[in-house]
Amino acid sequence: MKDAFGTPQSLLVLGGTSEIAQATAHRLVTRRTRDIWLAGRPSPTLERSAQALRDRGADTRTVPFDALDPESHETALGKVFAEGDVDMVLMAFGTLGDQARDEADPVAATRVAQTNYTGAVSAGLVCARALQAQGHGSLVVLSSVAAERARRSNFIYGSSKAGLDAFAQGLGDALHGTGVHVMVVRPGFVRSRMTAGLEEAPLATTPQAVAVAIEAGLRRRAETVWVPGRLRLVMSALRHVPRPLFRRLPV
Repeated sequence: MKDAFGTPQSLLVLGGTSEIAQATAHRLVTRRTRDIWLAGRPSPTLERSAQALRDRGADTRTVPFDALDPESHETALGKVFAEGDVDMVLMAFGTLGDQARDEADPVAATRVAQTNYTGAVSAGLVCARALQAQGHGSLVVLSSVAAERARRSNFIYGSSKAGLDAFAQGLGDALHGTGVHVMVVRPGFVRSRMTAGLEEAPLATTPQAVAVAIEAGLRRRAETVWVPGRLRLVMSALRHVPRPLFRRLPV
């Protein structure tokens, strides 16, 4: 159960090598989160992430998880929930892809969509059902500002995040009143391994800043969190730009 300050005592991370997930887990550990499961493809990076949390005093285990294998999700994630209640699930897996390459390779483009959307739908439903069965918990879904309006420069990634965002919002509505809290997080450009080498967008942020926003959102039981917060106004304006003008923007 969450403590008196709303901090989860147990955490399941889907996408255990994500830098945002790692920053969030480390921040929550300093706030008394003690039981952590890092789910992801088995790798030395996943093990190092787990060990770093153990070094901070958290009881941390790794769980094999592949977003592209939805048939395994119920079994893999069910084992975690079978060990006891989970206060928070952080869905942090995803891939940016390569827009130019993916436009020319439909198979690669489909893999982006399957990872970011269909894999998240499968895992999200499995976790939501388990959280509902225990009667409490938060499901935190990492979306993106790219979900707000498809842009020429990254419409494959953006459309997959738009699908994820809509799914998470609908799931939150479906779970309203059950004791399960769904929070959608929309970061802008995050300085991380995934964006290394890319031109930095305005209002860029860091994994640590996203972690701070996630913690604050949990405390006030927010349904949507923008990082940084100013992006809410920027994207609201961009969403309403007439399409002929939008096509002329350098986005």
